[in-house]
Amino acid sequence: MKLQHQAEGYLELGLPQQALDVLARVGQPETADVQTLYLQGEALRALGRYGEALVPLGRVTQSDPENIHAWLATGWCHKRAGRLDLAIDALEAALVADPEEPLIRYNLACYWSLAGGKRQALTYLEQALSLDPNYRGLVDHEPDFDPIRSDREFQALCEGTRTADDTG
Repeated sequence: MKLQHQAEGYLELGLPQQALDVLARVGQPETADVQTLYLQGEALRALGRYGEALVPLGRVTQSDPENIHAWLATGWCHKRAGRLDLAIDALEAALVADPEEPLIRYNLACYWSLAGGKRQALTYLEQALSLDPNYRGLVDHEPDFDPIRSDREFQALCEGTRTADDTG
């Protein structure tokens, strides 16, 4: 437990390699608990080792399918590994675990936009904004929406994302 806290501290400080080094002292990877596996996945993800991160994250989602943080991290890694289909699948599983979490719906909107699924992207974005209007502030600066940014339905949905300062 103490080693896990040290690893969490290193991750918070942006020192993922040190976190991995500490976690290596916890024990054998085959017998690691869910928290250790999650921290390993997060450290590998922070290092840009997305394929490697998917191994411990996959074990977390199998052992604890309600862990939306592991599902979100899994989706994030799949996206960066060029597998939007698997990223979407991971977030769909997260949605089953927590259907009221707007971050899941927002990220699904992003991934569907990139995958060419305009209808799905708009549906998930509308749901995310309905659950938490604060996500409106992220839309203008989110490059994942570039494929649908010029779409009239997208623009209509996002009305109100610009402030008076943005129009000048």
